[in-house]
Amino acid sequence: MTVETGGLVEQSKNNITTTVKHVNNRVRYGNKTEKKNRSYKKMRREVVFPRVPDVLQQLFVSCTQIFRGPGFVPPASDVNKLCDILDKMKPEDVGLSKSLQFFKPTGAVKGTPRVTYTTIYQCDQFSLCIFFLPETAVIPLHNHPEMTVFSKLLLGKMHIKSYDWVEPKDSIPPSKCEISIFFKSPNRIHSFIFDVIIIGLFFSLVVAVRLARLKANSVYTAPCNTSVLYPTTGGNMHQFTAVTPCAVLDVLGPPYSKEDDRDCSYYKDFPYSAFSNEGETTRVSEEEREGLGWLEEIEAPENAVMDRIDYLGPQIIETSY
Repeated sequence: MTVETGGLVEQSKNNITTTVKHVNNRVRYGNKTEKKNRSYKKMRREVVFPRVPDVLQQLFVSCTQIFRGPGFVPPASDVNKLCDILDKMKPEDVGLSKSLQFFKPTGAVKGTPRVTYTTIYQCDQFSLCIFFLPETAVIPLHNHPEMTVFSKLLLGKMHIKSYDWVEPKDSIPPSKCEISIFFKSPNRIHSFIFDVIIIGLFFSLVVAVRLARLKANSVYTAPCNTSVLYPTTGGNMHQFTAVTPCAVLDVLGPPYSKEDDRDCSYYKDFPYSAFSNEGETTRVSEEEREGLGWLEEIEAPENAVMDRIDYLGPQIIETSY
């Protein structure tokens, strides 16, 4: 991860003000300044942050009043309150602008683009984070255990796909996997050892997958309404794919915590027909099948790794409320 610094120097009689731009994967903040006061032999350096926008401070204060810890779901009135605040937020409220180089089209993307994130604020009860996705970048399908999450797309166009678990777990169990997945050729000679391997794979797949209901599968363009997910509803497992360079603000209540057994899990999704026998498929209408899928928990994929940068936008004022 590389960080570069540069800026425009404006000189006055007694001091020099330098605009500092933070660069990481072409993510730039251009509104933090350093003032250097010169007086004979001594120079005093003072870091000056832009004034915190009212809407950002309001978001922080409301979060301190609303979130109560793992598994807590804010009442509808509080959810609406946070959504109203987030819906009013603009990129400039966190030091961003669509004119920044990061958000300009660059043509074909080479390799696997990395996602970058920055943390505006974090405590045990909630966190405020911004995720920067270059074009075609993906935040893979993942969950949010015991969390309520508000997502506000600030800039760009993004495809969001999300699921919730079907309850109870065995409501439509994958009792018979389509064996044809493994036996593609009727003329294949199956040895006893090969059969054992196939049966082992079959049962491991049956155990690994779980039925989920598709909640969202659409493209969103900023500015758009805030989306909300809950511990068991609202699309708790979601995947972000950047159609264009994107910036999305997430409010997580509470944040992830390995120490509190609230770590992130990743999944691979399959169509409903992949792990359902003919009888089960017949009992479920075509419309319902399109809204169902099987999720397999997997190890963290390569594109789950993100780069972190310092937040240099407007600073929240921490005050007791």
